[in-house]
Amino acid sequence: MQKNTLLQVTQNGMGSGDEELGLKLITNYFKLLDADGRLPKIIVFYNGGVKLICEDSPALVALQNLEQKGVQLLACKTCLDSFGIADKLKVGVIGSMPDIITLQAGADKIINL
Repeated sequence: MQKNTLLQVTQNGMGSGDEELGLKLITNYFKLLDADGRLPKIIVFYNGGVKLICEDSPALVALQNLEQKGVQLLACKTCLDSFGIADKLKVGVIGSMPDIITLQAGADKIINL
């Protein structure tokens, strides 16, 4: 069952410190979230988080599975452009900051990763 929960992913990994560990953690998180069944309605990606939905991301398969199950994935256009990776987007859609603000306002719960 999908709740009106919005996840915000703001970095290319999970937690602070070791980057490789952070990527392993966020990849595992999305795999477990996919298997769990308690899916968020929306996941927004901004700042370094946009790298997770682009080619060569270790989390890509899990995120594609989540999208296939109805989870909306939205990437910040300004962030993609800033990193020069808009053409590498492999899952989700590109949106603007006003889109993110609207999604946040409509969410019952927001979780920051």
